[in-house]
Amino acid sequence: MESTKDLCFKIKGQTAIVTGASSGLGVSFAEALAEEGANLVIAARRYEKLVEVAETIKSKHGAKVIPCKTDVSNENEVLRMVKTAVENFGSIEIIVNNAGIASISPSVEMTVQEWQNVINVNLTGVFLCARTAAREMMKHNYGKIVNIASIYGAVGDIFHAAPYYASKGAVINLTRGFAIEWAPYKINVNAIAPGFFPSEMTEQVFKDEDAMKHILSRTPLGRTGEPLDLKSALLYLTSPASNYVTGQTIFVDGGWTAL
Repeated sequence: MESTKDLCFKIKGQTAIVTGASSGLGVSFAEALAEEGANLVIAARRYEKLVEVAETIKSKHGAKVIPCKTDVSNENEVLRMVKTAVENFGSIEIIVNNAGIASISPSVEMTVQEWQNVINVNLTGVFLCARTAAREMMKHNYGKIVNIASIYGAVGDIFHAAPYYASKGAVINLTRGFAIEWAPYKINVNAIAPGFFPSEMTEQVFKDEDAMKHILSRTPLGRTGEPLDLKSALLYLTSPASNYVTGQTIFVDGGWTAL
């Protein structure tokens, strides 16, 4: 007999899409869902890396994983990504909108194109992926959409990354808007806002001694994040355990935004 805990967190046999899954946090998110028996479509622009990730997850967890080359800022490619999931698995229950980029430059020196590139991926990409997946979820009156925001959606910092701050703040409020709009279809829309975790995006920051001193001084728990910290939050938001939670952002940040 299954326990209440098993039933609450059960996603076995469901279909999940994870964007930005060729490296870093996206790989951790894909692994977390595969460990619980979900079927996966993993998406990113770097197809070769996606194939490597897919093969690794298949061998470790025995999961069904399909790599799908996707630029989330391109509507046609997003449509193809969702179509791939439906054609192979029949439906979509989960999407994790993790794809994101940053541009580090003083605002007075930043070009409009640099600004637009970040907004296109971090904000328009979330809109396109969530909207397209929601169309399928509405057919079954069920869905879990998790948008990956950031602590920098709520606070600023010493790093010169204006479009990143702006896009992640917008993702948090877009999450609220989607949650209200799609609640009648029993689609839960929430966000995870990570603090600092090792990833391709943060690699240079983690190598900078002064930056790390700053980060640790801002983190009450006194450490950077580990994959399990995010995996557990993701499993909660993608499973029936969170059926009465929508429009919320969980800050997985060691207390950063509590200061």
